[in-house]
Amino acid sequence: MHGCSPGDEPHVRGAASHEKMTDANDYPTDLEAHVTLDDQRRIRIRALHVREADPIRALHARLSPETRYLRFLSPMPSLPDTFVPRLTSTDYRRHLAVIAEDETADRGEPVALASFGAVDEETAEVAIVVQDEWQGHGVGTALVKILLDAAEDRGFHRFVASMTAENTVMRKLLNRIGHVVASQTTSGVSDLAFVRRRE
Repeated sequence: MHGCSPGDEPHVRGAASHEKMTDANDYPTDLEAHVTLDDQRRIRIRALHVREADPIRALHARLSPETRYLRFLSPMPSLPDTFVPRLTSTDYRRHLAVIAEDETADRGEPVALASFGAVDEETAEVAIVVQDEWQGHGVGTALVKILLDAAEDRGFHRFVASMTAENTVMRKLLNRIGHVVASQTTSGVSDLAFVRRRE
């Protein structure tokens, strides 16, 4: 989990259903949500399609060097050839990505991306990035809630994430949504295991 700000609580319509999927290979339309942010901008959240690479590349091109570093733990001026296929080779069960798009004026531009990938049958690794100008308005909070809802619906209840020690924004978001149960820091990078915080 990296590179975004929790912001205020957004208003979400049509967030992820808690019903089990009957076919893990079906596109999960139940994950679609329409969110009104604290500044009245609107975003659409949906699952990324298999081999849908263009939104990933478009979002990365709009990230500042600092946000890229916080997300990838390196400067990452361009995405490696292996990264995009790994994100878009989703099976909608053990590996899933959700994207937030700008609904204001029907632009449809990607503004944030979150994903989880199975580590084992109960644990999933999660990551998130939000475009700089959209940080601090609740995009990250809305995206993570839908992502974790989807992960829990698929049997994952323990999560792991890596972040730099100075990434205080993501640590605040993590404290809002989860309880850290294990932590290890090496060379300024913290590997955290957490469970969902129950409201």
